[in-house]
Amino acid sequence: MSVSMYENSVTVFVRYLDNLSAILTKAAAHCVTKEIDESVLINARLYPDMLPLTRQVHIACGVITAGLARLAGLEFPSNEGEDITFVELQERIARAKQYLLAVPADQIDGTEDKLVTLVAGPNKEFKFPGKSYLSLWALPNVYFHITTTYNILRHNGVELGKWDFLGSFENGL
Repeated sequence: MSVSMYENSVTVFVRYLDNLSAILTKAAAHCVTKEIDESVLINARLYPDMLPLTRQVHIACGVITAGLARLAGLEFPSNEGEDITFVELQERIARAKQYLLAVPADQIDGTEDKLVTLVAGPNKEFKFPGKSYLSLWALPNVYFHITTTYNILRHNGVELGKWDFLGSFENGL
């Protein structure tokens, strides 16, 4: 039996949004426990030329929702706004998850060969079959930005481990 595009997209995206939410919950608790202004972590970067934590979360949510919209042939949901607190970042994650769960599986399944076009950067247009778009563009970008969020927080002393990134496997997947 083959795995569907829905299972490879929505199921994975929801899991990692949940994991990202849990990571940010730990970061907020860390700020309270250590008496750190949360803006310190919200604005933290791994390196001066890298984007801060807040933008990492924005991009992860944006790639997820735009990715699904492209596959399903839907309008992109708004990814506008500037979140400056952990509560606002959690709300962004919740909106992305709500968007994903509203798209029916039959609108995603069967998009393996659908041509997906995206513009990234100045004057760069990419065309992918749906399956390649998901596996070579959308998922790696999501993992990159969530990993970077994790790394920013870990670098700043938030007690996180590999299981925070991967999530729980107690009740299967």
